[in-house]
Amino acid sequence: MNTPHTGSPQAATPQQATAQQPVLSVRDLTVSFPSEAGTVSAVRGVDFDLYPGRTLGIVGESGSGKSVTSLAVMGLLPQYAKVTGSISFDGTELLDLNDKQMSKIRGNGVGMIFQDPLSALTPVLTVGAQLIEAIQAHQHISKKQALKQAIELLDLVGIPNPDVQVHSFPHQFSGGMRQRVVIAMAIANNPRVLIADEPTTALDVTIQAQILDVIKLAQKETGAATIMITHDMGVVAGIADDVMVMYAGRPVEKADVYTIFKQPKMPYTIGLLGSTPRVDQKTHQPLTPIEGSPPILVNLEQRCQFANRCPIAIDECTHAEPTLETITTQPAHHAACVRSADIHDQKINGQRLFPLPELPDDMYADIPRQQRDSVLSVTELKKEFPILKGAFLKRKVGVKKAVNGLTFDIRAGECMSIVGESGCGKTTTLREIMDLNPSDGTVILNGQDAHAMSRSQRRKARSHIQMVFQDPMSSLNPRMTIKEVLAEPLHSLGYQGNIDERVSELMGLVGLDASQIDRFPGHFSGGQRQRIGLARALATNPSIIALDEPVSALDVSIQAGVINLLDELKRKLGLSYLFVSHDLSVVRHLSDRVAVMYQGEFVEEGSVDEIFDNPQHEYTQKLLAAIPIPDPTIQREKQDYSSRVP
Repeated sequence: MNTPHTGSPQAATPQQATAQQPVLSVRDLTVSFPSEAGTVSAVRGVDFDLYPGRTLGIVGESGSGKSVTSLAVMGLLPQYAKVTGSISFDGTELLDLNDKQMSKIRGNGVGMIFQDPLSALTPVLTVGAQLIEAIQAHQHISKKQALKQAIELLDLVGIPNPDVQVHSFPHQFSGGMRQRVVIAMAIANNPRVLIADEPTTALDVTIQAQILDVIKLAQKETGAATIMITHDMGVVAGIADDVMVMYAGRPVEKADVYTIFKQPKMPYTIGLLGSTPRVDQKTHQPLTPIEGSPPILVNLEQRCQFANRCPIAIDECTHAEPTLETITTQPAHHAACVRSADIHDQKINGQRLFPLPELPDDMYADIPRQQRDSVLSVTELKKEFPILKGAFLKRKVGVKKAVNGLTFDIRAGECMSIVGESGCGKTTTLREIMDLNPSDGTVILNGQDAHAMSRSQRRKARSHIQMVFQDPMSSLNPRMTIKEVLAEPLHSLGYQGNIDERVSELMGLVGLDASQIDRFPGHFSGGQRQRIGLARALATNPSIIALDEPVSALDVSIQAGVINLLDELKRKLGLSYLFVSHDLSVVRHLSDRVAVMYQGEFVEEGSVDEIFDNPQHEYTQKLLAAIPIPDPTIQREKQDYSSRVP
C-alpha cells in the first residue's frame, strides 16, 4: 500500500487555504439532460474551490443538483448529459478527458463514497476481491501484496478480524460494515479528493457516527480534500469546514461553517436551519416548514427560483435571478438574495423570516396522564423466529428472540416512541400489535383483549388502530387515484356516511387541496404522498396510529411540515401515536414518552424529558451522544465517536 500520510496536518484554516493552491476548482459548471418536457437544467453555474485537508459540505433538498455535481466531477454522468464549464483537478481539465483517461483518475486521484453501499459493491465477489481490483487498477503490484493492503485497509476502517472478513461477501456484512468497505475502497490509492455522497442516509445514528469518524480518519490518513454531500445539517455542522447551499441547481449561499449557521443571509438557508429538530433543546413550538416544493428544472424563468416559497420576496425578486454577491470578505461569505442586507441574526426588522404555524390547543393538556383512558395496553409481548440450518433439509437449531417481554401502555392524546438501532425489534413490535393476534403476550385495544376477539370483532377493531408506513410511495397503489386510495378503507370497514364528503374532509385535514383527488400518487411529492398516507390512516377515525419511520425518507424541510401536521392532529383530534424511529431529534420534538429498545427488550422507559435530559442506561447515553447537533460549536465540543456501540 502507498504509505499513508499519517503526519498530515489538521484541516487548514481559511487563511492557510487561500495561501494554498486548490486541488479541485469548479467554474461555471452546468449540466443538462434532455427530456420529453424539455431540457432539464440540473446544475446551473456551480463554482467552488476545494483545498487540501478541508471539507466542503454541499447541502440542499432533493433535486437541488448536489449529486449531479459530484457525478460530473467523477465523469460518471450518462453520455446524453450535456456538461459545460470547467473542472480542474490538480491542473488537469477533467472535461477534456475521455472515459479511458478519466478511469486513471477515478479511484486514484479522486475517490467516491456512494450513498447505497450494497449497490456500489458487486454481490458475487468477495470484498477482498473488489478491494484487490481497486488497488491493482492503479498500482503495479502482485495479488499477494494487494491482498495484504486490502486487509490493512479493512483494519483501518474498523472491520473486525479483517484477515477473515476479507474473504466474505457483501451480503454477509451489516449496512454500516458495507459502508466501511466502500470507504476502504475509496481511499485505497490515497486520493487527493474524496467525495462522500449521502454516506450516512440509511444508517442508524450510532453507525452514522462511526462512519463519520472513519471518513475523518481517512481524510487524516490520506490528507485528502473532501466533499460531503448531505441534507443533514447536523452532519454538516460536525464535519464541514466550508458550506455551499444549493437550490434549483445553483449555489445560493457559500461561507465557512460557523458563518452559515450563525449568520445566514439567504432565506432558504434560514429555512433549512429552522426546519431541523434539535435533540439538545426541548420546545413546544412547531418547526419551521418551507411551504411549497422546489421548481421543476425545465424552462426556468429568469427570476429568483425560491421567490414563490420565500416569505420576504418582493417584486424585484421576480425580475431576474440574483447572482452570488459578496457579503463579507473576512470571512468570505456570498449569498444570492436581493434582501440579504436586510437580514440580521436570521430575522428581518427584528421579526422571524418564516412565521411559525399556530398549533391548536391540546385537548388533553389539563388532564393528568393517569386520569386518561388507556388506548393501547401491551403486556409481556414476545415474538420468536426459528433459526434454521441446512441447505435442503432445514432443521431448527435455535430461536431468535426478536421481541422479548415488552410491557407498556399508551393513554389518550399521548405519543409514545420506541427508539433503537435497526434489528432491535421495533418494527416487529408494531407488526405484532397491528395483527391484533399476538403469538405470545396480551394486547388490549380500547379495553378489548385481542385474544378474546372473534374474527368479525377483530376486523371491526382494526378501524381503531391504523398505520403509516416509512415509504409513502410503496404504501400507495400507483394505479389508484387519491380518491380511491382514501375511499378503500371506508368501503372495506363499512363506513355508513357519505364517502365523497369524507374523502374531501380528509384531504383538508392533512393540508391538501380536495380538487387533487382524481390525481395518481406519482403526481405528488414525497411529503404530499406521506400526507395522503396519513389521511388514509385517519379515514376510519382511529384512536391510535402506528407510525413506522414516517419522515425518514423526506427532506428536512418537507419533514418539518409532516411533523407539525402530526402534532396538530394529535392536539386537535386527541389522537394517540405509537411512533417508531431511529431519529431521536424527531422523537424529542413529537413524543410524550420514550422507550429505548435493545435486542428485543426495553432498557429504559420514561417521559421524553427524563430520557433526554437524564438518561440512566449506558446504551441510551451512547445513542444520545451519537446524534449530530446542527450547531458547529456544540457539535465539535462533543466527545469522540470512536467507541460507539456497533
